[in-house]
Amino acid sequence: MALVVVDVMPKPEILDPQGKAIMGSLARLGHQGFSVRQGKRFEVTVEGEVTPEQLAEVAQIADTLLANTVIEMYTVRVEGS
Repeated sequence: MALVVVDVMPKPEILDPQGKAIMGSLARLGHQGFSVRQGKRFEVTVEGEVTPEQLAEVAQIADTLLANTVIEMYTVRVEGS
């Protein structure tokens, strides 16, 4: 079985209140010089080797269901490659 990972992140121009809250907590804990943006990770298990068609299908799933493409961008990759 293979693992396909879809990482979804807010577009750079979109405000990220969760990331800002994390950055505030980091500063209070004494960690300086970090920038944080919070996103989502989806893991899709595929039986056997991942074909280009299956990878395209996962990308279509990400585009229509996993990400709000108005405010988010996503990447699709096979884990371990």
